[in-house]
Amino acid sequence: MSNFFKSKLFAMSLLGLLTMSFLNKVEEIKAPMKSIYDISIQSLEGEKIDLNQFKGKKILFVNVASKCGYTPQYKDLQALNDQYKDKLVIIGVPCNQFMSQEPGSNEEIAQFCERNYGVSFLITDKVKVKGDEQHKLYQWLTSKKMNGSTDSKVKWNFQKYLISETGELVQIFASGVNPLDEEIINYLK
Repeated sequence: MSNFFKSKLFAMSLLGLLTMSFLNKVEEIKAPMKSIYDISIQSLEGEKIDLNQFKGKKILFVNVASKCGYTPQYKDLQALNDQYKDKLVIIGVPCNQFMSQEPGSNEEIAQFCERNYGVSFLITDKVKVKGDEQHKLYQWLTSKKMNGSTDSKVKWNFQKYLISETGELVQIFASGVNPLDEEIINYLK
């Protein structure tokens, strides 16, 4: 085979690879990101919670724990829930990945929340919010590829993710931001 044909074959192969790469990128851009409303999670009672039922309301996801320095935020989460329940859904997501601060069973978690803080907002089954077994909800919350907004990491208990009425990630609040802080309230007015 002459050098001319080898060069032409190489150029055609390279052009083919570049075209395939370009088309893959176009498909990636055109492909709709997964909606948060396609995700479901189990309640403490084992019932399926379809997030699509909350379209039209803001959702505040909070990874919670009963033996954490931020645990008293349950009281303010409940107050926030009471004040803005017409436009906001609060979903507490128990997690035991931060210094084993949520060791209880679902029943123990439910009793703790009710007895100590009168919690009436939704609490889910205990899940993993990071690592290899990260729940799909937290995969969406922490991945720009999925949420279309930003990459993040869950750094500690009581980190908060605010979702808009149309299912978009609006803001992430650190654990130390109290649920009744103006930083959160301003999004609800």
